[in-house]
Amino acid sequence: MRIFFLVLTLMPSIIFADAIAVIGTGRVASALGPGFASQGHDVIYASRSPEEDRFEELLAKTAGDPYVTTYEDAVRNADIVVLAVYGPATESVMQALGDLSGKIIIDPTNRVRTADDGFREHDIEGSNAELIQSLAPGASVVKAFNTLNYLIMIDPASSGGAVTIPIAGDDADAKAKVADLVRGMNMEPVDVGPLRFAHVLEELLIINSNARTLGSPFNYYFRPFED
Repeated sequence: MRIFFLVLTLMPSIIFADAIAVIGTGRVASALGPGFASQGHDVIYASRSPEEDRFEELLAKTAGDPYVTTYEDAVRNADIVVLAVYGPATESVMQALGDLSGKIIIDPTNRVRTADDGFREHDIEGSNAELIQSLAPGASVVKAFNTLNYLIMIDPASSGGAVTIPIAGDDADAKAKVADLVRGMNMEPVDVGPLRFAHVLEELLIINSNARTLGSPFNYYFRPFED
């Protein structure tokens, strides 16, 4: 009876664990990868140069048995793929990942340029998220985690209050799974609708960045209310 009880106790964490491929090993990857691993998910990092000896710190702060491998190897058995990459590199990265059909793609990227007056502007027609969806039509893209600094992802409490992560996507089940990941990082998800509204979220980053340039940095918190 004791053994049977133990099995039942452990089953939920096994059932709900996902294999998550984090594409990239930079700042956003160093925030989201450990954050997802701390929730019991299996995290694998992907790099163009996985043989390099520079990932010790990232792996040390990622729970479980993380490792760094090639792009294709990382996504092969992944349930969720996180594009923690430089926004303008999206097309080349997607080409290197292979077939992503049936997977959830979390897109925290932004595509911006700096105008002559020093302010940042949106640098793509539509959104990077919609571009990603067009490159992986069999996957479910969810825009998320693009509206805040990576340091706040690591430590939301450092913002001094609640932080909202708005998400957009066409697949309700995929958005629900991403919302759970957001909550697991002690932030608050808000579903803002289909993926065609992802450009709004990408432009929210523009407002945030320009406010920071003007010396008024802030974090988004969409305070809920009852109708």
